[in-house]
Amino acid sequence: MLPRVLLFTDGACSGNPGPGGWAFVLRHPASGKEIERAGAEPATTNNRMELIAVIEGLRELSKPSSVDLMSDSQYVLKGLEQWMAGWKKRGWLTASKKPVKNEDLWRMLDELASRHEINFHWIRGHTGHPENERCDELAVQAYRQLMKTGESY
Repeated sequence: MLPRVLLFTDGACSGNPGPGGWAFVLRHPASGKEIERAGAEPATTNNRMELIAVIEGLRELSKPSSVDLMSDSQYVLKGLEQWMAGWKKRGWLTASKKPVKNEDLWRMLDELASRHEINFHWIRGHTGHPENERCDELAVQAYRQLMKTGESY
């Protein structure tokens, strides 16, 4: 039986493109342990930040796990659950034969996701969900810190 974890993620951007931040909260219910991480990039898009939040959260897992992924990004969830298999069959092209946007991140996410059993849960953003709000707060703090000091934390 795989250990169960809860992964809450969010990305934020000031402008799209513009400076952006990502964040995750990773909770291990059995141990009560929780990890929060955030980072930022000076010139990015909201979708890239949403993807990086999931990538960084999955990177924290040292062994295969049953992951309940909670995100307010339909782009990320539909990409993982519905679109990625077709993109891979078509050589990372969309159904309209155009290159998949953010292919570099989707490939990383594909490799990381293959190690785990992932259950997808969509959360409506900015509606008071505590962990989603926390992720948003951390992501915004990260890009504001980057804009202010030139450094991400």
